[in-house]
Amino acid sequence: MIKSDIIHPDLLQALALCGHKANILIADANYSILTNSAAQARIVYLNFSPGLIGSVTILQKILGYISVEKATLMASPPEFDNTIAREYRQVLTPATELEYIERNAFYAQAKSSDTLLAIASGETRRFANILLTVGPTLV
Repeated sequence: MIKSDIIHPDLLQALALCGHKANILIADANYSILTNSAAQARIVYLNFSPGLIGSVTILQKILGYISVEKATLMASPPEFDNTIAREYRQVLTPATELEYIERNAFYAQAKSSDTLLAIASGETRRFANILLTVGPTLV
């Protein structure tokens, strides 16, 4: 039995295959993960029930295994109170670049050949999709 923060075998293997510049998508419960992720991406389903498992928890655990140099979020309307974006900012290192792009540009990036892992979460908040660009291993 593995003694670590992540014990999901498919997720551990997929993370191990994501090198520098690979993208990892954490998708909310509203995201169409089959049609809006790369064809070659491994899909890991962590969406057991609405609200379980949340995107912030997934991000926190993943950060224990990889470095992230950039995080891309789907832009929300100006009047939308995007609470999850603030939570992501708190979890990511201050050095991590954070970019907001419009919906179709986000889908295009998620479908690119750089996206090797797509994680379906149970996150029910809107605009919770986040695309992580793997950074180099920090020594």
